[in-house]
Amino acid sequence: MTGTAAAKALEGIRVLDMTHVQSGPSATQLLAWLGADVVKLEAPSGDITRGQLRDLPDVDSLYFTMLNCNKRSITLDTKTPRGKEILTELIRRSDVLVENFGPGAVDRMGFTWERVKEINPRIVYASVKGFGEGPYTGFKAYEVVAQAMGGSMSTTGFEDGPPLATGAQIGDSGTGVHVVAGILAALFQRERTGRGQRVNVAMQHAVLNLCRVKLRDQQRLAHGPLSEYPNEDFGAEVPRSGNASGGGQPGWAVRCAPGGPNDYVYVIVQPVGWRPLCALIGRPELADDPDWVTPADRLPKLGKMFQLIEEWSATLPKWEVLERLNSRAIPCGPILSTREIIEDASLAANGMIVTVPHPERGSFVTVGSPLKLSDSPVDVTSSPLLGEHNAEVYGGELGLGDDELRLLASDGVI
Repeated sequence: MTGTAAAKALEGIRVLDMTHVQSGPSATQLLAWLGADVVKLEAPSGDITRGQLRDLPDVDSLYFTMLNCNKRSITLDTKTPRGKEILTELIRRSDVLVENFGPGAVDRMGFTWERVKEINPRIVYASVKGFGEGPYTGFKAYEVVAQAMGGSMSTTGFEDGPPLATGAQIGDSGTGVHVVAGILAALFQRERTGRGQRVNVAMQHAVLNLCRVKLRDQQRLAHGPLSEYPNEDFGAEVPRSGNASGGGQPGWAVRCAPGGPNDYVYVIVQPVGWRPLCALIGRPELADDPDWVTPADRLPKLGKMFQLIEEWSATLPKWEVLERLNSRAIPCGPILSTREIIEDASLAANGMIVTVPHPERGSFVTVGSPLKLSDSPVDVTSSPLLGEHNAEVYGGELGLGDDELRLLASDGVI
């Protein structure tokens, strides 16, 4: 992506990023892409993901690099007295503080919300936690734990199989998006009140927000079976329904040639698309068949309907199936593998797949910003090396002298 001199949406906003792993870093990376100056504060040993799932020895992992683009990195041992003093000064100079430590960890450092707003009344202090206040507060939260307890897993998978996790990181990165929304709202409100505020987002709550349609269906069960589901039997809970669309228009993934693991196209059957679809699959007589003509007629036979479509699609490559369906305005989409996504020219053209230079690994491919602002374009830059900006922040901005910086480094404070 080409660089630009245009002002960014969050230019002038300083974010003190005390996050690690994924949920917090995904949020602060979005803020960085929007133009905030995100200063990632790490322990002298660094974010644990720098060394996790490494593909190259002694080089920051893709796990870290893909979640920490456009940031600066400083190191600090916040358990030391001098470390606490420096953290106090960093808080005083920041607009936003984001953390995703375990419950109470920052409080135990001596930086409760009361203390933080005393240091800087205008700061927005955002926290990611696994759960809200209550019996789950102390539970350790991970991506799939949040999916399990937020309603996702019980409704994902096929009726005769176990609950399944989704490959989308709705617990971690999904929570990060919610955190960004809260931070931006708090910054906007600060323009009116002059005060910062506390922002809390729990991973379980964010997943639940993304699963609201399943709670819709839970309430609809009180009035009878869910006719748009392919399931035959309904109990007291919303069942797993495989690849059913979950909406008002039935959909399913149908197999294509040559039958590889991702040789599928997802097809939605709208009322207006039934006649052209029947002609396309070589069954034009079904368009006027009284057993198939209306959506209500087809609902009890969704399995058979998609079987008929698959008998046609299985003879063709998915890209040809896609072309033929789209030529008749039938909603559909190919199942894209991770390799196909990385190689997709349209995603690259839209800045969603980008190649970023890295000082140690050479370059890496990552996801670009999904937020497209006409006056705030995004230029994705590399994640920082550990402590890369210590001298810049501590010396150039906090005014610490070279001798003190050397002493702090030798003492392990930075």
